[in-house]
Amino acid sequence: MNFLHHPRLVRCLAAYEYSAEIVMVLEYVAGGELFERIVDENFEHTEVNSAHYMQQILQGLQFMHQQDIVHLDLKPENIVCMDRSGTDIKIIDFGLARKLGLSIVMQGTPEFVAPEVINFEPVSLTTDMWSVGVICYILLSGESPFQGDSDAESLALVTEAQLEFDESFEDISEEAKDFISSLLEKDRRHRLSCEKALQHEWMVAFSSPDTGTTKTLSKHKMKKFLARQKWKVINVNKLGSWIMANCKDVQEVKDQHAPVFIQSLSDQTAARGSTAQLTCIITGFPDPEVSWLRGGAVLEEHPSHVKKERRGNGLYTLLIEKLELQDSGEYTCKATNSHGEALCSARLTEKGDGGCTAFQNAF
Repeated sequence: MNFLHHPRLVRCLAAYEYSAEIVMVLEYVAGGELFERIVDENFEHTEVNSAHYMQQILQGLQFMHQQDIVHLDLKPENIVCMDRSGTDIKIIDFGLARKLGLSIVMQGTPEFVAPEVINFEPVSLTTDMWSVGVICYILLSGESPFQGDSDAESLALVTEAQLEFDESFEDISEEAKDFISSLLEKDRRHRLSCEKALQHEWMVAFSSPDTGTTKTLSKHKMKKFLARQKWKVINVNKLGSWIMANCKDVQEVKDQHAPVFIQSLSDQTAARGSTAQLTCIITGFPDPEVSWLRGGAVLEEHPSHVKKERRGNGLYTLLIEKLELQDSGEYTCKATNSHGEALCSARLTEKGDGGCTAFQNAF
């Protein structure tokens, strides 16, 4: 955080290192979460105001990106007001922030994380821009574009990247919708950078206080969105306390069901000598036992050739390293629990000598 001195970023004032931990003293920001301010009955919520907030977010993010630092956890909870009456904001929580070039594993919040993070592909500065697009979508409509009934379902919706503007956007300008669409591009290479986003027509036309369009936007859906977000946090904490107090099995307080493939495997083609990857998302409770099969036989792990991974949120991956001709064939993922089983198959094809992997991810 020593590199992050900017008016739109919360400052680290001091840091103290002890034997097993580091304690940081951060700037005090008194205004609370931006979205909480917006839903206040005494606060006017307009598209013009929204553009002003987005401009400030982009200014802070632009400074980070100029240092080759990605935030990786941009979401409404991490956008706060500087004081209790103004509309100036700061970005907080740099716990997942990383310098580009360092090894980065899947991390972030399912509704706001970019597709390439879920697919274990390299991240870039535009990975943050996806999250900016999600925040802007919620800011203008009160709805989350990729919110599912579970984290696994949210991740599946993100990887599909099917963006729709429903009736909540009837009073929103075409410039704003184009701004969001330009950020929520599945291919990160096609997303706007911070610089381009700040130059976008919506930013230029709507971020000025003198803009004539001042229609008040509904806060009803945003209130529901905030209620859902807080329900998630409160109930996770309450659930843990309740289980500890009553010594109940967690299975008694969660709907049980057979395994379901939220995201299926897809056929892959990869070059000889490269690494092929088969990935799926599975939900089920109790947690299913997952096995991989080839030709009806269980596929065993081999440290230098076959690896099986579970990376959280129901994501399961089979990696075939140093691909050979004999690795071609049909692979099946089998998920089983006490309520049933589910199977999903895909074909892997080795395409001969080649330089780099040419497979498509399951997403």
